[in-house]
Amino acid sequence: MLMTKTTKIFGANSVKVQRQQQPGRSSPSLQNAPSRWEKTTLTQFLRLSLYFLIALVCILGSPVLAKVPGSINSSSQLPINSLMSLTLAVDPASLLQQGKLLYNTGNFAKAVEVLQQAVQAYKQQGKTLRLAATLSNLSLAYQQLGAWSQAQQAITESLNMLKGQDGNQNLQIFAQSLDIQGRLQLAMGKAEAALATWQQTEKIYKEVDNKSGVVRSLINQAQAWRTQGFYPRSVKTLDQVSQTLKSQPDSIEKTVSLRSLGDALLVLGDLEKSRQALEESLRIARNLQSSADIGASLFSLGNNARKQQHKAKAIAYYQQTVEISPSPLTKVQAQLNHLGLLIEDQQWTGVKTLLPLIESQLDQLPLSRASIYAQVNYAQNIEKVKSGILQASSQNYNSGFTTKDSALLLAGAIQQSQSLGDKRAEAYALKSLGGLYEKTGQWSEAQDLTRKGLALAQSSNAPEISYTLEWQLGRLLSAQKDINGAIAAYDGAVETLQSLRKDLVVNKDIVNQDVQFNFRDSVEPIYRQSVELLLKSQEGKSDEKILEKVRQRIEALQLAELDDFFREACLQGQRVALDQVVDQDNPTAAILYPIILPDQLQVIVKIPKQPLQNYTTQISHTEVEKLLVELRKNLVNPTATKAVQTQAHQVYNWLLKPIESQLQKSGVDTLVFVLDGALRNLPMAALYDGKQYLVEKYAIALSVGLQLLDPKPLVQQQLKALTAGLTQPPPGFSNFAPLLAIKSEFEGIIKAGVSTTSLIDGDFKKKNLESEISAASFNIVHLATHGQFSSRLEDTFILDFDGEINVKDFDTLFRSQGKTVVELLVLSACQTATGDSRATLGLAGAAVRAGARSTIASLWQIDDESTAMFVSAFYRELKSGKISKAEAVHRAQLQLLKHPNYKAPSFWSAYVLIGNWL
Repeated sequence: MLMTKTTKIFGANSVKVQRQQQPGRSSPSLQNAPSRWEKTTLTQFLRLSLYFLIALVCILGSPVLAKVPGSINSSSQLPINSLMSLTLAVDPASLLQQGKLLYNTGNFAKAVEVLQQAVQAYKQQGKTLRLAATLSNLSLAYQQLGAWSQAQQAITESLNMLKGQDGNQNLQIFAQSLDIQGRLQLAMGKAEAALATWQQTEKIYKEVDNKSGVVRSLINQAQAWRTQGFYPRSVKTLDQVSQTLKSQPDSIEKTVSLRSLGDALLVLGDLEKSRQALEESLRIARNLQSSADIGASLFSLGNNARKQQHKAKAIAYYQQTVEISPSPLTKVQAQLNHLGLLIEDQQWTGVKTLLPLIESQLDQLPLSRASIYAQVNYAQNIEKVKSGILQASSQNYNSGFTTKDSALLLAGAIQQSQSLGDKRAEAYALKSLGGLYEKTGQWSEAQDLTRKGLALAQSSNAPEISYTLEWQLGRLLSAQKDINGAIAAYDGAVETLQSLRKDLVVNKDIVNQDVQFNFRDSVEPIYRQSVELLLKSQEGKSDEKILEKVRQRIEALQLAELDDFFREACLQGQRVALDQVVDQDNPTAAILYPIILPDQLQVIVKIPKQPLQNYTTQISHTEVEKLLVELRKNLVNPTATKAVQTQAHQVYNWLLKPIESQLQKSGVDTLVFVLDGALRNLPMAALYDGKQYLVEKYAIALSVGLQLLDPKPLVQQQLKALTAGLTQPPPGFSNFAPLLAIKSEFEGIIKAGVSTTSLIDGDFKKKNLESEISAASFNIVHLATHGQFSSRLEDTFILDFDGEINVKDFDTLFRSQGKTVVELLVLSACQTATGDSRATLGLAGAAVRAGARSTIASLWQIDDESTAMFVSAFYRELKSGKISKAEAVHRAQLQLLKHPNYKAPSFWSAYVLIGNWL
């Protein structure tokens, strides 16, 4: 962006700084003071600083800040026609300004043409610094077109010219060029190189005392850390940004930086800190009376509220954005987000009111990539409205709804993308139009559009679009009975998703905000549909290679689900395959891998020393889900034993009946389940064969995936436990009951012969827990405190004396640097969130985040006296002889089952062992 000396450049998505005209002051901004520029003579213009002439164009789509669905750049701009009329007298500078305007309106192909002309002009004039800056801008425009080799060539040439330059201005130009190089490196998957580049820019900006440049570099670095999967380091860097901003006076730069910080924290999942930063950004913008930044901050706050499921609040923010923002594009994006929320809640009256408003705004937008995405977004929403209304009632969609035809809108978007030379936008529009043809069964047309879009997406390095096109192609081929072709397409989609694993939550490019995906809708179905095709390809005969691929694919889904939960890559490091464990180390354990598909329940079984085998129950996902939900409700009711046995018998028949005789003959005494979907909400110990519960025949364990981290028995080691608990819930958590039996629970652990260090009530604080774990090597951490597991990261926590400890802090809490990981984590009074069908995702997340090789937890809260009895029995068994952790849990559960007061499944079946069962 061309700026005056006093205006800082932010090479960031929303970090685009434009001075707004404030009452009582003159503005140096080109965009807000055209009359000043009309009066500027050639001589005055030439006297302006070199910094102004060669400053870089604003960076749309920079990796500094990835936004939630619907986000865009917020700073206002005058229409391009009015600005293009302000022709400057100096030809290369005029070309540079035109290139900047074209870039800002998304016309990247034309921007490249104009900037190439400016490059040639500066070469003829021999103006090295101006040429270097223009080449940087050219690289940026090439990046937007996906022309990676040309982008690399331009930025390399620019940096070679700038190396060795001295002086404040020259160093800042060098740093700005490095910013653009970092963007290119990250876009090409070179996160480590990008990080090093942005660390270098930070150093330069500190040297020249450019505080906003330092902030930009730090936000960039946070993105690079996150892309590599280093979530804690990313958060730490953003905290540094927050501290840096506190010392800065209020300014447009500060409000934009705070908004960037808030948006970055939003995509990293720290919603409360995000909200605080965004509210501070809004406060400053209002004080400065900057309508563009007020609108942008309101928009980001709407996205924050939307992420937290505060829909009414989100809608209010979006409506304020429309009222205040001077940017037509911002207004449309806010209205589209508002529309999406109305469609979700089937508020058709509101939808009917909003549709024509959006159409009128779309028609007024200048042509750009952002406007094309908005048009595609709108066309997709029209289809959702049609589908929603038809499902909600039998009324005709056109009854009271008059909108443009989706296909025509998408065809127009494709033509506009071609006129801009924007391959990425064209690929996205082609995918959407192909999807419409798919719905109407026009397979050939849909396939042609999809293949064309895929080629464009792959050539422009857009994996977040590519995987959706590969999925769409797989569906089309499957519909045409080309099973092998469909499998290949699904394999491609899965492979692309795996490459995106570290970035499953947010797309890196701000202009791709409409391409962001919802995990349940846009990721999970790919894996399950792929599995269906693979099983179908067996043609009625078990194929061990295909079954292994099926297991790996569902495991990849479950790991991706955990990544989505934590917003970072999990389960890294060297691990040992479960099959290897049972074949070599534990030949008395079998692995069962049930998979819930739309029309069948599939079970893959691994018995020691035998090949994989599978069996199928033809039953709909809906029927399975219904029974599992009812069984879960009955399990927590001590008086519903008969109902539990009836329903648990049905699940037993699905999962174990076909294999029970083989299990008996093989000498298996331990069953390891890798559960799928709603099955994860159930304790397998409570399954019933008509005479006995499963726990009466086998020790039982659960595994998050097909591998274990360094599996080895605990009994070979001396047991040393850190115990911590609360007898009373902390203030503000009165909905949790007192746990008065904790002291007897801890006494039982000591009586079992386990060496313990205890933190009770006021001593049980996060900092004390961290301190104890850092100071000594405990192989067991036993927490007797309330906690909740949820499918939402924000709602998964345990309680200490001061309040909540969120699961995202478990990695730093339990993994002291230089110490071995905890062998066993026990959470004896936790529960899954009521009404959350996927709450055990939080339980699996807690196990993974703590880094413990084994975790014992309760699926629901039970009587604390029976808990104390179970805990005492478990530690006695574990200490008494060379038995596995699974067997120790098994024996402790049997003791409760045989107790006259606790024989109902609600008491003994709640406990589950996750991870290493040895």
